[in-house]
Amino acid sequence: MNQRDLTLLTDFYELTMMQGYYEKGQNETVIFDVFYRQNPCNGGYAICAGLEQVIEYVKGLNFTYEDVDYLRSLGIFDEEFLHYLSGFHFSGDIYAIPEGSVIFPKEPLLKVVAPIMEAQLVETAILNIINHQSLIATKASRVVFAAAGDGIMEFGLRRAQGPDAGLYGARAAVIGGCVGTSNVLAGKLFDVPVLGTHAHSWIMSFSDEYTAFKAYADLYPDNCTLLVDTYDTLKSGVPNAIRVFQEMRDAGVKLTRYGIRLDSGDLAYLSKKARKMLDEAGFEDATIAASNDLDEYLLHDLKIQGAAITSWGVGTNLITSKDCPSFGGVYKLAAIKTEDGEFVPKIKLSENTEKITNPGNKTIYRIYDKATGKIRADLICFVGEAFNPDEDLVIFDPLETWKKTKLKGGSYTMRELMVPVFRNGECIYQSPSVKEIAAYCTQEKATLWDETKRLFYPHRVYVDLSDKLYAVKKELLNQLGRE
Repeated sequence: MNQRDLTLLTDFYELTMMQGYYEKGQNETVIFDVFYRQNPCNGGYAICAGLEQVIEYVKGLNFTYEDVDYLRSLGIFDEEFLHYLSGFHFSGDIYAIPEGSVIFPKEPLLKVVAPIMEAQLVETAILNIINHQSLIATKASRVVFAAAGDGIMEFGLRRAQGPDAGLYGARAAVIGGCVGTSNVLAGKLFDVPVLGTHAHSWIMSFSDEYTAFKAYADLYPDNCTLLVDTYDTLKSGVPNAIRVFQEMRDAGVKLTRYGIRLDSGDLAYLSKKARKMLDEAGFEDATIAASNDLDEYLLHDLKIQGAAITSWGVGTNLITSKDCPSFGGVYKLAAIKTEDGEFVPKIKLSENTEKITNPGNKTIYRIYDKATGKIRADLICFVGEAFNPDEDLVIFDPLETWKKTKLKGGSYTMRELMVPVFRNGECIYQSPSVKEIAAYCTQEKATLWDETKRLFYPHRVYVDLSDKLYAVKKELLNQLGRE
């Protein structure tokens, strides 16, 4: 699937604008920023994901003869422009925040520096990839947080909006912290653990529940999790599971990975009752897994109620991010390069203050508290600006400028977030494996304060502008106001 030609995965107006630029002789180098304005699910942060698929897409950009013939058939593109497309390749630069990074609104996640026709073409696909995977990685991270150390299995493939959403959603979910996925193709392509038990149909296909459990245990003695709610969880399912476990033990089978799964009913009540029954039968180490339309909020409540569940299968609400189905990433022009090689900052004005963009060729520095290693703030600035952590630094809210914080020299550290990915059309970045990205994401989340990670009314991490960037933005706004 990752070898498909996605060159025409673009909005029609990207191509009509490209032809307009071509006919007007406009192909100056520009900068476009990818960013988002609000954290999903009213959370305190998001997780960046999808960069590897962006790289694959950009590497594969190539208008085939069939592509050009199709565009010709639309009757709107002239032959000279179609000839240009037939030799198209990406020649620009791309910078990005690595996958698995903790990110915040308004800061560039990815920056395209390229001739405007090239930069315009890649907009739609980049947004499609980054928006989807960042959304699911963020949702998974929230579910994992609510589970408080218990394992989360992603198994939403059958409810995902198509094969791509299921496949790359599973990838993003593992990046966000899931221990594995039910999606076998995702396991193969991304080398991540595949997990699962059995369905109610397995139980129903046998003459009785005990026989079904026994047959499954005979097949998978080293990984035996039995679904106990097909008929009656406490009167039938759990007693039959205990009977099978006891027979396995009596036969000399070493019970290592075994337990039960609940998929309906009051999970808190049933799990506590089942835990008591298992313990009294001598199976204190048997796991209790649960599924059934779970999300971070239900997990949070079940934890408060003392549910005796240590493994969770989360499907629909994770793979679709049901309560927040879009990430909201945008792609905005930030600068145009002049003939003398300088980037002229550009700004988008709006009646909505939140939609006013940050101009210029920018990068981001993350500021950490030196004593704890936790994030204090992110600072967006122009490329080339330098800061000395041994000196005092005053940061301020770019909207409510009277809100200021003074960081004492020596009390903080700084790290630039964006890394080069493409240079002059050549990829210079080696994507880590999904497991490596997931491990990095875990490290990244450890830099968040607990107040930022909470599900309800989280503390907002400040994303501020450097003095120089703020001054340029203010001047551009003043200029537009005078026109």
